[in-house]
Amino acid sequence: MADPIKIMVVEDHHVVRQGLVALINGVPGMQVVAQTADGGEALALFRKHLPDVILMDLRLPGMSGVAAIAHIRSQFPEARIIVLTTYDGDEDIHRALDAGARGYLLKGMSGDELMDAIRAVHSGRSRIPAQVAERLAERMVRPALTDRELGVLREIVSGKSNKEIGKELNISEATVKTHINSILGKLGVTDRTQAVTAAIQRGIVHF
Repeated sequence: MADPIKIMVVEDHHVVRQGLVALINGVPGMQVVAQTADGGEALALFRKHLPDVILMDLRLPGMSGVAAIAHIRSQFPEARIIVLTTYDGDEDIHRALDAGARGYLLKGMSGDELMDAIRAVHSGRSRIPAQVAERLAERMVRPALTDRELGVLREIVSGKSNKEIGKELNISEATVKTHINSILGKLGVTDRTQAVTAAIQRGIVHF
């Protein structure tokens, strides 16, 4: 018999993690060899257990899932990682795939879909469901925000006024207004409230 596919689960919700472990260990040819709730611990566990596939949540305490993916891939370029998350914002998807994830699954998928994705990624393929691919395609045709615009947008989301943003970023209030006008145009919205909503829904900014 072929060796089982060795899997590491990185998920901070205990019940979800235990459910995934039980589900995977009940499938012939698969075995969970490591699990953690901490993105920062994932690299040490990867080095110790050398799993074939990692299931990685995005929202983790301390180091984020995207940062953990990049950290692992920087030392183990062949690491095969599947994001498993509730977040379907196009910016979340882009960051995860850009960091090196080979799959991006939403937690609403079936157990069979998850197992198929694990097998696909283990064999060297990618697994991007149609819904996720559509979101990613939408992002590719949108104008990207500059680093400064992202900084201004984060301050808007935090509830700061134009004057406070200018002071925080060491730019004039007039410059802040210019950046905001550009942000509204790029996000396709008409006011600050809509900008905040769009930024959070798309995963551009997180609380």
